Amino acid sequence: MSKKIELESMSLDDLWSLQEKLSAILSARIEAEKHELERRLAILNRGVDGVGQTSVPHSINGKPRRKYPRVLPKYRNPQTSETWSGRGKRPRWLVAAVKSGHRIEEFRISEGISRRRQVA
Repeated sequence: MSKKIELESMSLDDLWSLQEKLSAILSARIEAEKHELERRLAILNRGVDGVGQTSVPHSINGKPRRKYPRVLPKYRNPQTSETWSGRGKRPRWLVAAVKSGHRIEEFRISEGISRRRQVA
């Protein structure tokens, strides 16, 4: 590639032809790189789960992950009816309400309502 090309002095047709050649070369190289990466990924996937099964999530030790029951909401925003199960980070509406002087128990959903939902 020591050949120096004077792009400024080339005709428009020559520039278009050069651009088409470059696009074809780049497409071929990108496609080859993509196939190589897909091949390497397939090898890595076979090494991780043996036969390439990805439909069942596994934990670190290889056992299938157990299914957790659905968690019912315990707190409700009275203005927007948004709910929170009490797990994870507190929602913004609850944090703001507690900061403004409310108690978290004020937003608790009564046991009768949540039991009815569980049965239905």
